[in-house]
Amino acid sequence: MPNFVAGEQTEIFDERWAAGYVRNVVIAGHDDAYANRCTAAIAARMNERVGEVSAAIRTYIEDDVADLRRDPHTGDLLAASVEANVATILHALRYNVSVADIQAAPAVVDYARRLAQQGVPANALARAYRLGERRLTELMFAELHAMAISPTGRIDVVERITPTLFDYIDHITEQVLAIYDDEREQWLESQNNARAVRAHEVLSSRAPVDVDAATEAIRYPLRWHHVALVLWYSAEEVDSDAIPSLQRFVRDLADSLGAASNPLVLAADRAIVWAWLPYRSAPGDLVAEIRKFVSARRAAPDIAIGTPAAGIDGFRYSHRSAHRAYSVASAHEWPAPSIVAADDPGLMTAALLGGIVEEAHDWVSEVLGDLAGDNENDERLRDTLRVFLRTGSSYKAAAAELNLHFNSVKYRVGRAVARRGRAIEADRLDVELALLVCHWYGPVVLRPDPDQ
Repeated sequence: MPNFVAGEQTEIFDERWAAGYVRNVVIAGHDDAYANRCTAAIAARMNERVGEVSAAIRTYIEDDVADLRRDPHTGDLLAASVEANVATILHALRYNVSVADIQAAPAVVDYARRLAQQGVPANALARAYRLGERRLTELMFAELHAMAISPTGRIDVVERITPTLFDYIDHITEQVLAIYDDEREQWLESQNNARAVRAHEVLSSRAPVDVDAATEAIRYPLRWHHVALVLWYSAEEVDSDAIPSLQRFVRDLADSLGAASNPLVLAADRAIVWAWLPYRSAPGDLVAEIRKFVSARRAAPDIAIGTPAAGIDGFRYSHRSAHRAYSVASAHEWPAPSIVAADDPGLMTAALLGGIVEEAHDWVSEVLGDLAGDNENDERLRDTLRVFLRTGSSYKAAAAELNLHFNSVKYRVGRAVARRGRAIEADRLDVELALLVCHWYGPVVLRPDPDQ
């Protein structure tokens, strides 16, 4: 065994001595080389029982982080990840290797990816590394205390071990969290793509569908009651966060409306999502509640609301009605955010009549004549005539709904008929339907104003 004299150092040093004899020697001198030798001795001893050390760290982590105890296979991956990290750290300490260029070991990468696939929170992974650092530091310091080293020498070793452990954990944590984020994004995209494909199959299939299998595939209760939505942002509001923002909005809306389970949300394109809110029983009229929710939000999207319906056929029907409402709303330049519902009086009729906008434009012009002008005066006359006809040609009822004087309604109705250029008795139904299309579609079915 090498001989050491207080205040002196010797260059006689080998791994056998570092691994087995250093704890029997008093080391009085100190410098960087000496601290490195003592650190190497500790790392060598711990490397001989790396499995035991790693198992202790794994137990310490699992006892503290419940999210990491989900299944035995994941626990095995944690064990492999811990051992790979411990072995790498000990190697760096033993041979004074810089940790700045160390890449995460395959077992470390595999574990981060598995957690991402299982939806384990990223902060659980980050905490595992902090706990691992703490426990490994404790174990290394226990080895240090067992060595007969002067107080000054101990400080040198601590100053050698501590920054290396910190730098390694900081460096590797940054890597594994980036790996986690990438894997989580790819995994969700893959899962959402598969979910979207299956949901589209349910929507479009004319053949019988295994409801239970489809429910499991899209993770949505198809046997329940549904309220379908179409949500979108205007073109000038579209950015990379549009779809995530719409998804968050739907989740918040579902919570506010008391949905009985998680909503189903599918991206239709870069600025539009389709959504379904599930309920165990008929939810009743949610339109007023949705309008109230939107009024309290900043930068809310436009929303088209489908008719509530039940079962797999209701899942399809509610979506079709929401999409028809969307087709009307997206054609009309209402102030944002606009909220339309398939059950709004006359909207579905207008949607069916206006399915081909160009033809609807020509038909409206033919039926209404000059009353189809795109100007405020004609709009006012059309609205008065529409309400008058809908209330059974009652001036009194129309005046009450429009909050106008009886004579004002009578005057406007007369002016509207005059603008049309012919009486309405012979084709009253066509007139009423054309007025409905004008009300819901607006300028796209009207004659341009020659003064503008």
